[in-house]
Amino acid sequence: MRHGRVVIGITGASGAPYALRSIQLAASSGVEVHVAATTMGRRLLVEECGVKTLEPEALVADRAPADLVQVHRDADMGACIASGSFLHDGMAIVPCSSNTLGHLAAGLTNSLVHRAATVALKERRTLVVAHRETPLSRIDIGNMERLAASGAIIMPLAPGFYHQPESVEELVDFMAGRIVDHLGCGHDLPRWEGTQAQWEQRRS
Repeated sequence: MRHGRVVIGITGASGAPYALRSIQLAASSGVEVHVAATTMGRRLLVEECGVKTLEPEALVADRAPADLVQVHRDADMGACIASGSFLHDGMAIVPCSSNTLGHLAAGLTNSLVHRAATVALKERRTLVVAHRETPLSRIDIGNMERLAASGAIIMPLAPGFYHQPESVEELVDFMAGRIVDHLGCGHDLPRWEGTQAQWEQRRS
């Protein structure tokens, strides 16, 4: 059963454009998007994208319906997304820092983003962990293994190049499209259609 809503958490690893584009794609598909950002996640939005206020209009930037986006304060542990009774189709943490990765693997929740993610795990809902930091320490790898064993989808923010991207935006779209795919949101971004099809497209 689809519920027509998803959750996006933003934490403090470089990669704010991925978060904004994921929100925009999800909202563009007609899905209700609930957003929470940690303190470092909000700083990231300012430094990398110039988003100074965590408001729906600033997050969608006229690329999606702002009325489908609801922003929650990260300190509000009583927000709807903190409860297992709040039904949604999945959550993505994008970008996900190693700090947040460690908190989730240990079951520690000191922010709304952490709480919403642990709720997704315990309720057996989709949780996409879009980790961006590199290289990985053995601690990071162990935390990923523990989360994967608990049902999370570990999706490093590592865009591909086989579609021959011509801009940074196309690289961002590559990963944002993959993220919202796992949340069940539709989009019209290019997909890989096989070597022959791609070769013929380039020839034309």
